[in-house]
Amino acid sequence: MASKTIPRKRSNDPQLSAADHTLAERALFGKSLRREVPRAAHAEWSAPPDRRDPVEILIEQGKSRIQSLLPIRYARMRTDPFAFLRGGAAIMSADLACTPSTGYRVQSCGDAHLANFGAYAAPAGLPVFDVSDFDETLPAPFEWDIKRLATSIVVAAHVGHHSAKASRLLACDAVRAYRAHMATLAPLPPIDAWSQRIDLAKVISRIDKPKVRNAIEGNLARALDSASAHFGLIELGPNGPRIIEKKPLIHRLDEHELPTRDAFASYAQSLSEDRRALLGRYALRDVAFKTVGVGSVGTFCAIGLMVAGDGSPLLLQIKEAKASVLAPFAGASAYANHGQRVVVGQRTMQAATDTLLGWIGEPIGDRYFYVRRLKDARLADIGMRLETMLPFYADVCGRTLARAHARAGDAALILGYLGKSSAFDEAVGDFAVAYANQTENDWQAFETAIRSGRIVAATQ
Repeated sequence: MASKTIPRKRSNDPQLSAADHTLAERALFGKSLRREVPRAAHAEWSAPPDRRDPVEILIEQGKSRIQSLLPIRYARMRTDPFAFLRGGAAIMSADLACTPSTGYRVQSCGDAHLANFGAYAAPAGLPVFDVSDFDETLPAPFEWDIKRLATSIVVAAHVGHHSAKASRLLACDAVRAYRAHMATLAPLPPIDAWSQRIDLAKVISRIDKPKVRNAIEGNLARALDSASAHFGLIELGPNGPRIIEKKPLIHRLDEHELPTRDAFASYAQSLSEDRRALLGRYALRDVAFKTVGVGSVGTFCAIGLMVAGDGSPLLLQIKEAKASVLAPFAGASAYANHGQRVVVGQRTMQAATDTLLGWIGEPIGDRYFYVRRLKDARLADIGMRLETMLPFYADVCGRTLARAHARAGDAALILGYLGKSSAFDEAVGDFAVAYANQTENDWQAFETAIRSGRIVAATQ
């Protein structure tokens, strides 16, 4: 299947302005897109003859990363096909560009797999559920996020020993939840739709299986306890609080120390005045390098311990932002500073964004950075509780993605395309099954590359 050119940005055409056209008119336009790309067309996936070697994509991506960390990245991706999918966003982005596309763009997460959703405490202290990673965010066709989410569900279900039929149904359920929540949001006044959140406590309370409900409540309580205890990363040293080293993943900085301190000193300029005032009550006391995630391993990431005059600590994370993996296929970002790109995308898509989220105004060396509070533990450990958690998780992730897309795009137009039937759900379910099989084949090729010595994975 040859790569297709993505149509022009219809969402930005004056005649499609939500301020100038009714909900019905926008929905009708969305429905008209089916003539160009029928919903059933989204079921399509077959590897094109000129498909690039997935291992070569990873090797190329690794050239701009910290070389000593690549074996850790590959070892984490080696765990199972779901871990490989997490680290292989660049592979799937290239493949999504070869699939039929409506061309209707929203601010996309860019890496909307299951583990990039999670629970955290909103600024008011209440637990919310939302998209939690925006390193790849970029305006892109809305269906790309949906297809990555659905694929991740099927891959995770296979890892969790669900049947092929059950795995596909879970993916369809997530897409159905997306469509149903978009139908809820589309008729709301824009300010009301923008302000919607996924009330996690309410969602959990409606689960009719006590075992699942109790497991999720327990995970949530542990996540919030971990956050309130600063994730066990702070100890009291002879000169006050300091970060605990947990080598090799968390260690004191050496050659990386100076740029990190420069970055923390300058990022405040991206904050509003009231938040700069809040940050000004803290001083940077300690910095440590931190190896994180799967997809981000090899990028520069550190944690900074800020301490207030009363001795209370605050952990901030500085993270390198590279060009989005979507950029070669969806177009370059409007922001030359990739830290700003991430922050703008997160502020657009998240319902309750980190109070201290900001970016570094100028690159340090050739690296761009953004800063946020150290993230809370996620609601569910996808690798440990697939059997009990996945049906709940698939549904809530679908709803969450719809809410994020409705903030970034026109819910009425998207709903007009999706329609009331299950046609889109079933098509994406078929795609997810086909691409999950592709992912498992790619994982096997990745294993072969490690065994042959083509790439090196750390021993665990």
